[in-house]
Amino acid sequence: MGYDYLVVGAGLYGAVFSRRAREAGQKVLVIDKRPHIGGSIRTETLAGITVHRYGAHIFHTDNAAVWQFVSRFARLVPYCHEPKANYRGRLYSLPFTMHTFREMWGDVTPAEAAAIIASQRNENAAREPANLEEQAVALVGRDIYEKLVRGYTEKQWGRPCRELPAFLIRRLPVRFNDVRGYFDDRFQGIPAEGYTAMTAAMLEGCEIRTSEDYLADRGFYGRLAERIFYTGPLDAFYRCDLGALAYRTLRFEHKVLDVTDHQGCAVVNYTGTEVPWTRIIEHRHFLPEAYTAVPRTVVTYEYSEGMTPGAEPCYPVNDPVNEALAEAYRRRAGNEKRVIMGGRLGTYRYLDMDDAAALSLGIADRLFR
Repeated sequence: MGYDYLVVGAGLYGAVFSRRAREAGQKVLVIDKRPHIGGSIRTETLAGITVHRYGAHIFHTDNAAVWQFVSRFARLVPYCHEPKANYRGRLYSLPFTMHTFREMWGDVTPAEAAAIIASQRNENAAREPANLEEQAVALVGRDIYEKLVRGYTEKQWGRPCRELPAFLIRRLPVRFNDVRGYFDDRFQGIPAEGYTAMTAAMLEGCEIRTSEDYLADRGFYGRLAERIFYTGPLDAFYRCDLGALAYRTLRFEHKVLDVTDHQGCAVVNYTGTEVPWTRIIEHRHFLPEAYTAVPRTVVTYEYSEGMTPGAEPCYPVNDPVNEALAEAYRRRAGNEKRVIMGGRLGTYRYLDMDDAAALSLGIADRLFR
């Protein structure tokens, strides 16, 4: 065997582990079935602007160790995420703060806004929420649910909210103040040179092969290394012999526009069902100072769709049926001797970037300490 580790997947999870392995003196081969590195955080240049190819990614964390690690491989420009919601042509601020409540109900005080939400929550106060709609109303009230939650969520999951389990919305942030910014984390930023450059820096010193599919010839790849760090789909590793896990996928349409500002912020969620996309991303707003001389803008329309042949699985459908199936696969994965599974697909869990980095670092630290 020519390598100590075969890392299957050149996204963030695999790149973080690969860097730690190289620093521990391990010989690492990284493969990815896509024709590029970076996975779902890949960035590319279009019309002179760095574009998030697979949707908006903002690195945010309260974990100082994770922030320090990532900062070794990228200059992280401070960025405060202030998205908007477009409901039938009217804009609302996100997350739900006093800015949102004034846009919704006029010039209300914090106490008045809290009273309105409390009065609308009470319709389900007598029992446990039976579905996502009841859960959301219990959290933020009927008005916010109908205008800013329902349509977006139904497009995202492809099912009515009344048919979705309540636990899919465990919490919705509500702030009775004027503090802007979607995330509360201490550290927030965007890599100045893009996520692809950051990933490439992490993978330096590793052999990298793209357009190579581990699952298509696992016998061949399994002979190349002593151990395998696998970040592909959990069920596919076992040939779906217990059943296939359900995923949603995302489709993106990138457009170059001959204006310098299309929507005034990086992300606008479209919460009405009259349009098919879930959000529009305008990439120049992630690093606005870098594009003052660029006379155009790039926008991305994002669509949430069901899986079709050849589509990339993007996020798990964590309903009770799929979660039970995933847990059965996870138990099997825990008994693997040569294979370590992780990442969003390898665990069938939605992971923010900082969570993915932290989990990967934790595995590496246990192996190489």
